[in-house]
Amino acid sequence: MRIALLAAAGLLAAALGSTGLRAEDGHGGVNPPREKWSFAGMFGRFDQAQLQRGFQVYKEVCANCHSMKLVAFRNLSEEGGPGFSAAQVKALAETYSVKELDDSGSEKERPARPADRFPPPFPNDKAAAAANGGKAPPDFSVLAKARTYERGFPWFVFDALPFTGYSEQGVDYIHALLNGYEDPPKGFEMPGSGYYNKYYPGHVIAMPNPLSEGQITYPKDDKGQPVVPETVEQYSHDVAAFMAWAAEPHMMARKALGLRVILFLIVLAGLLYYVKKQVWKKVGGEVHGLQPELHKTY
Repeated sequence: MRIALLAAAGLLAAALGSTGLRAEDGHGGVNPPREKWSFAGMFGRFDQAQLQRGFQVYKEVCANCHSMKLVAFRNLSEEGGPGFSAAQVKALAETYSVKELDDSGSEKERPARPADRFPPPFPNDKAAAAANGGKAPPDFSVLAKARTYERGFPWFVFDALPFTGYSEQGVDYIHALLNGYEDPPKGFEMPGSGYYNKYYPGHVIAMPNPLSEGQITYPKDDKGQPVVPETVEQYSHDVAAFMAWAAEPHMMARKALGLRVILFLIVLAGLLYYVKKQVWKKVGGEVHGLQPELHKTY
């Protein structure tokens, strides 16, 4: 019996270990470093100022190629988001144009409204692909959830636990990707087109490095200095956080609801245990009182 259990444990460990190796090889052999995010964990919350900076990076850089079709302008003013005012959102929306059909069925353009979603930079996927080397850039709406990687055994066990859970693989990958552009190592053969990125699967990415030091001007403090460093590291951190919000705008509400449910279940479990003790206490007393009569009968 002991030999069988040891053999089963060995097979399980081997299977889990091989799963981790396959996941790592599939990602290209280099897993992104784990970053610190304000929204990580059960009690995590989005940093409003960071979301505003991340939106600035998206608007000034990323929006030239990447769409965000599932996010509406009004989402920017909703609770748990960047915290723009309704007036700011209305003014922002009016800088965009959207197409709609008039009463005659003809297509016309009009200024966007807060209820409209962000219009894509290209009219269709074919036009986007033609302008970007034959491949349309992915939509930003849920990219932070779609991009992920597996850390392998034993880390995935801890990642699944409620208090040590790790679900920020997507934003860690996006942040690392934007910082992963570098010269290819010796012996690495680059194809005719593409750029080397140590975190991209296969290491050859079609997108050129979109960020550079000092590229974006952030808000200044009272002394005229940027509130945060104007570096690629900071830009990528901010835009990755914004993409996490875009993929799940109601994350903070979900976490608050989940916490209330957990507290309710804890209280309910305590009440059920108390009721069970009271019920069986009475039943136990009645059975104990009948025992002498049973002895007399027999």
